[in-house]
Amino acid sequence: MGDDWRGKVGAMDTDEVVAFLREPVFARVATLDEQGWPYVVPVWHEWNDGAFWVIGRKKSRWALNLERDRRCAVTVDEYGQQRKVVAQCEAELIETPNVGGQWVEIARRMSERYLGENGPEYLEPTLEWPRWLFALRPTRVWTWMGNDWAPSYKER
Repeated sequence: MGDDWRGKVGAMDTDEVVAFLREPVFARVATLDEQGWPYVVPVWHEWNDGAFWVIGRKKSRWALNLERDRRCAVTVDEYGQQRKVVAQCEAELIETPNVGGQWVEIARRMSERYLGENGPEYLEPTLEWPRWLFALRPTRVWTWMGNDWAPSYKER
């Protein structure tokens, strides 16, 4: 039978990371609230230009947290092949809540990626709702794939 069920095990290379981040897998963004507590929320994302691009509605708590404190973390992971990308990031505020900004085209691409041909039907009725746009720029990244422990965990 062998170990084929484990898949490729180890860190992902750059091409594998880019291909994975193009899939419709949610990111979880961790921010710090006003009291310094972690606040984690699943979001759609677009990996582009070395950053996780995320869009938040005007009253999104996580967006307000990022406006106040740029430090955040992102995890994109899955079942099955156990692929994951984990990053510590600094948020760059690209747009404060607005209607018709740069976020619209990114949101259109995201809606199609996550919802397929029905994406625009989901997005279009909400285009008058103001949204934030952030680029979460990684300062440190970890990746992994496969069903096995990293060698460092196997040390006793």
